[in-house]
Amino acid sequence: MGEVWIRTINQGLVRADKVTEIASTRGSVHEDQGYLLKVIVEGKSHVLIDDSYLPGALVDRLEHARHMEDALLLALDAARVMDQSVVVCYEQDGERWELATASELAGALTAEVHSLGR
Repeated sequence: MGEVWIRTINQGLVRADKVTEIASTRGSVHEDQGYLLKVIVEGKSHVLIDDSYLPGALVDRLEHARHMEDALLLALDAARVMDQSVVVCYEQDGERWELATASELAGALTAEVHSLGR
């Protein structure tokens, strides 16, 4: 089995097996809209989603965030059973978690480097 990594909002990677907590709070920019979803790894907070524009009451926004937490857990479970190393990424446009194998990511990077060299 490969390792499972989670991509942060700052494009960093954290190891999923080191996560000790998944937490959500109100949005970081506006108190009256949005939410923030983060994981805690070795005592340090890593932001995965900062949706500053989701409207609604705080209780509704945190309920939406809870659904995103649940979806993250499902994505991590799916990634753990794969034979390759996998990165779990949040896709903001579709508001969903996506899985990408390390070889897929490396192939995309190689293709991008080749197209830049032309």
